Amino acid sequence: MLIQIILLLTVLATSILSGILGMAGGMILMAILVSLVSVAAAMMIHGAVQATSNGSRAWFLRKHIQWHILPGYALGAAIAFSVFSALTVVPNASVILIIVGIFPWLGRMLPKLGGLDVSHRATAFACGIVVTTAQLFAGASGPLLDVFYLNSPLNRYEVIASKALTQTLGHLLKLVYYGLIIGVVDTVPVWFYAIAMASAVAGTRIGTRLLERVSDARFRQVSGYMILAIAAVCIVKGSLELLG
Repeated sequence: MLIQIILLLTVLATSILSGILGMAGGMILMAILVSLVSVAAAMMIHGAVQATSNGSRAWFLRKHIQWHILPGYALGAAIAFSVFSALTVVPNASVILIIVGIFPWLGRMLPKLGGLDVSHRATAFACGIVVTTAQLFAGASGPLLDVFYLNSPLNRYEVIASKALTQTLGHLLKLVYYGLIIGVVDTVPVWFYAIAMASAVAGTRIGTRLLERVSDARFRQVSGYMILAIAAVCIVKGSLELLG
């Protein structure tokens, strides 16, 4: 019961964080989940909570969604999902955590990666493939997704709303993949899912309210530093798990 209470409080806190920054919450939640429960349970809990959190965020900010991003992203996501479904891959999450952590640092060091802009159709397509692959591999894909958005001309509301929509799609695909295709046997009680999903919606609502107090310039500055910090944690965590 203590673990379940800790997880529910974590869901609430990370949903508030994501509501403000549009990122970070999912990575932090996944890191805590895999430390407290099995990988299979972590994937299912994370998928349900993040689909709810991102879905509610997209709804709260729906007037800011940039719908032209969705077709290319969805096509890329469908391709990644199809490949995984054909191969029924259950990868090593620690290796993917390292890869996910390295990507944002490369994006800052290499001009071509640093100039990625999800508002372009070809980039949205590539984003759908890369981010969905990361979600199916390691559960979370925040640092990868953020690299595509932070170099776009979108304002903070458009960034968070559009990311929430595409992330909802990715987490739903993750639930289908692990729940139906891989056939994960989930031992987490239904009541926990219900409370966790309600906590995600409440946290998201609080976060989106607080978003009004953050300027575009401050949003991009804090987001940039947050991405690199979380990426570093992913690299360290993945390396320790791999070596251990």
